Amino acid sequence: MIKDIIKASEDKMKKTLTVLHSEFATMKAGRANPTMLDRIQVDYYGSMCPLNQVANISAPEPRLLVITPWEKSLLKEIEKAILKSDLGINPTNDGTIIRLLVPELTEETRKNLVKNVKKAGEEAKVALRSIRRDSNDKVKALKKDGEISEDQIKKAEEDIQKITDSYVKEIDKMVADKEKEIMTV
Repeated sequence: MIKDIIKASEDKMKKTLTVLHSEFATMKAGRANPTMLDRIQVDYYGSMCPLNQVANISAPEPRLLVITPWEKSLLKEIEKAILKSDLGINPTNDGTIIRLLVPELTEETRKNLVKNVKKAGEEAKVALRSIRRDSNDKVKALKKDGEISEDQIKKAEEDIQKITDSYVKEIDKMVADKEKEIMTV
């Protein structure tokens, strides 16, 4: 019973790390990376689809992304979606492909990106603490039902805390790595 609670909390914490990792991947660090466009949704015949499901995205040069839509009729929709996004990059449409030139990051832009990275890291830590609290509550509920002893509760809470601490360290490492990547000129 306790093992199930601990396993479930660890699985949720892993998912939190996965979400943070994918969020960091969409943050540009001065280099063109196709994952920067993962959050962009395109109107495809009345329904919203991720850009990577309606076009091929490549990075032929360090600061250039090339988007090749599978249907030429999507060029305008893709262009609109990019302009509406928070990327801050103007697309260049030549009638067959769209080019995105990723600008060099200024010092101010880098600092703002680092702030966003730290904010995302903090939000992930809050999510971990919430998972820890929920798991501890479930363990305490077992005590009320008379299924486990006080010692078992203490041991379970310690195990949950150890897992939480290890994931917090992992988040700190991810934030530090991403910060270093952004601040490297």
